[in-house]
Amino acid sequence: MPLTLFEAGPPVIAALHLPDFALSRHRSVAWYEDYSVGNARVFAEAGIPWIKLQDQTRTAGPAAPDTLTVLAALAQLIRSELPDLGLGIIIEAHDPVAALSVAHASGANFVRLKVFVGGAMTAEGPRYALGAAAVAYRASLGRPDIAILADVHDRTARPLSDEPQSFAANWAAKAGADGLIITGSSFADSLTRIAAVRETGVRRPILIGGGVTDDNVGEALRVSDGVIVSSALMRTGIEADDPLRWDTDLCRRFMDKARSA
Repeated sequence: MPLTLFEAGPPVIAALHLPDFALSRHRSVAWYEDYSVGNARVFAEAGIPWIKLQDQTRTAGPAAPDTLTVLAALAQLIRSELPDLGLGIIIEAHDPVAALSVAHASGANFVRLKVFVGGAMTAEGPRYALGAAAVAYRASLGRPDIAILADVHDRTARPLSDEPQSFAANWAAKAGADGLIITGSSFADSLTRIAAVRETGVRRPILIGGGVTDDNVGEALRVSDGVIVSSALMRTGIEADDPLRWDTDLCRRFMDKARSA
């Protein structure tokens, strides 16, 4: 099992959200390069050890070719500019081959998949389990080192069946997920859900996928095996075309709290 994410203690992962490619075709590749590297540098200089490059191009089908090519190029650029920064990939399309292909091409360390087991109703319609296809494709690439982080009952969707979240978490672990992401409707709800999953004997690392701030990151890291954060670290009052979205001081403050947990 890929353990790089967890070898140095609970990981803090900052989500670097990209603009929707389909709605931003007026932007040049150079703009995306400045956006991606500039914000990744903010995280790295603040001491955040991991980032997740997050495509947000809405689609009901597989990832578009330009999503794959641009995302792979941006991920490769981040790797070359900031080689000590851990990197993950998430693609909005329901497409495990796309996420793993970009990770493979760019040297990323992990992917995040939203519907790994079971089924979910999403804003784009129903989606069904990616786990078997993802694990098989990773094996075909010969890349067992790319960790798969799997959401269990992602809060942005609704399960299509009535199994408890703890039951689905065991499904995900047995299906080959290297880490599980549990996120409730609130921070308190996330803690309750994690406790319920732990009680069933799940042994995979569990991360909190949202709602973490500098005020609660200490408690989050005492309960979970890692956190994913983004909106709590963003700048406010910025212009639409300003490529710098995340705040260095907020990132540093967050990491100070995380280190003291």
